[in-house]
Amino acid sequence: MANDAPSEDTPEAARRSPFKSRKVRLALLVAVVAVLIAGGWWFLNYQTTGKYLQSTDNAYIEADAVTVAPKVGGYVDRVLVGENQDVRLGQPLVQLDVRDYRAQQSQAQAQIGATLASADTIRAQIQEQQAAVSQARAQLEAARAEAALAAQEARRYEPLAATGAEPRERLDQLQAQARQARARVDAAEAGLAAAQRRISTLGRQVEQALSQAEASRAQLESTRLNVESTLLRASIAGRVGDLTVRAGQFVQPGTRLMSLVPVDQLFIEANFKETQVGLMRVGQPVRIEIDALPDLELTGRVASIAPGTGAEFSILPPENATGNFTKIVQRIPVRIAISASPEVRRLLVPGMSVEVTVDTRSAKGELERLREAGRD
Repeated sequence: MANDAPSEDTPEAARRSPFKSRKVRLALLVAVVAVLIAGGWWFLNYQTTGKYLQSTDNAYIEADAVTVAPKVGGYVDRVLVGENQDVRLGQPLVQLDVRDYRAQQSQAQAQIGATLASADTIRAQIQEQQAAVSQARAQLEAARAEAALAAQEARRYEPLAATGAEPRERLDQLQAQARQARARVDAAEAGLAAAQRRISTLGRQVEQALSQAEASRAQLESTRLNVESTLLRASIAGRVGDLTVRAGQFVQPGTRLMSLVPVDQLFIEANFKETQVGLMRVGQPVRIEIDALPDLELTGRVASIAPGTGAEFSILPPENATGNFTKIVQRIPVRIAISASPEVRRLLVPGMSVEVTVDTRSAKGELERLREAGRD
């Protein structure tokens, strides 16, 4: 008996739709289910995690480098470090010519000695003047005694002259002697006062000399600091970079000689869009990918968020109140602390490009509170 069902090799079987095949329909069903599951998983992951992960590639490794500049001017005597050399805190870096400053220090020391010697001389003069004061006081006492005796003698002769017992000329002579004695008393008093004022004047000269000595000591301290400043030392531990100073070069105060980079205190400066930092908080975890080390992933945390956009702190901030306005999404610098071993830190240098991703899920509850606060 003949089979009425068409064979798979017949033209009619070839014209049948592949979607009518059970295997194809099963495969499509499995594919659709897989796509739905994958899409649902992605949507769930995005709602719970993905939308709270804020990333940017506008991020670079930075360090708070210190510029080395002299406090005093002069010729460079020696450069004690080399380019890219690691230095410790307080290590000598550059020695300037110290001879001029040492001469100034010696001059200040000599000035102090001369001023103190002048003060000693004035003190000796005060002692001599005190002896002169004692002498003037003794002369005053003698003059007063002589004046008292002369006055007493004149008073004694007054009644005798009035009665004619003694001549009038003798009384006039005694009265003149009394007046002369009184004048000598006045002169002695004036001499004593002058001697005493001389002591006061010499005392003020001593004070002036001591004040000059103090000023000379301050000048000596200034010259001592200048002598110490001719030797530039490292203010931080780090690595020498941008070494531009050479021996024999004349440098002015404030001239940039080199930079010290604290390679063990690196951080990341990430510039996020203003639309990304709404839920960003200090302490949130960060995933770090370094362009120079593609197979290495580091972790960190948000250390701080800038109080303004990058444009706000630029040298020429934009003035949006004039001319045509075009809205541009602003960038806000975020500082990120790096958690890495010393071996990894040795591979990192400032300026390297990185990509960072901040997990802001710890602040997702604040979004709802902000919305409720806005509705109130």
